[in-house]
Amino acid sequence: MIYEIDALGLLCPLPVLKLRKHLNACVSGDEVHILADDPVAIIDIPHFCKQTGHIFVSAEKLTNDATKYIIRAK
Repeated sequence: MIYEIDALGLLCPLPVLKLRKHLNACVSGDEVHILADDPVAIIDIPHFCKQTGHIFVSAEKLTNDATKYIIRAK
């Protein structure tokens, strides 16, 4: 299953906290797509994944200031 989170306008640590909340409800293999424009998210989200064992799939810069992150639940 794929879940989408809109974290636009939220600053650290809120994007990661929203991500953690969604991942806690996921089963292994589920994907979470999170949109964030916090400049620190490019560091925080991969670090969070590494610390928790979730798989950081990709980060895609969108046309605006937002980045779409894809994470797969462990």
